[in-house]
Amino acid sequence: MALRCKIAEFRQWVRMAIDLYCWRCDMVVPMLEDKEWELINPLLRDSISDVQRYRREHGVSLAEAKDQMFGRGALDKYLELTGFSETNVNALWHHHASLYGPPCAACGKPLRTPKASFCAACGKVRD
Repeated sequence: MALRCKIAEFRQWVRMAIDLYCWRCDMVVPMLEDKEWELINPLLRDSISDVQRYRREHGVSLAEAKDQMFGRGALDKYLELTGFSETNVNALWHHHASLYGPPCAACGKPLRTPKASFCAACGKVRD
């Protein structure tokens, strides 16, 4: 029994992300908890600077620098935190759990916002 508790405790410590349905991606993905978001957000904000620096250092076109660098740090950190290999850096902006509301009482999908008055997936009015 004690070992089971320790394993659950360790799993919670290692991986904080929760799997939730993302209505934009139309699939279940790991959503970042606030502590994880604090690690990802600066990497997302710095993505443009990373592309500019790469262009200066390597003398390449904007398209080539974007392909090589845009969001790479954020995507790598997301993979490290969640174990999920996201390929679209823009998706990370909405893979933040606190942006979503509670699960719908009817279908179980999260409401699109914490203040949503109904479920956009099935139409059930929030209690």
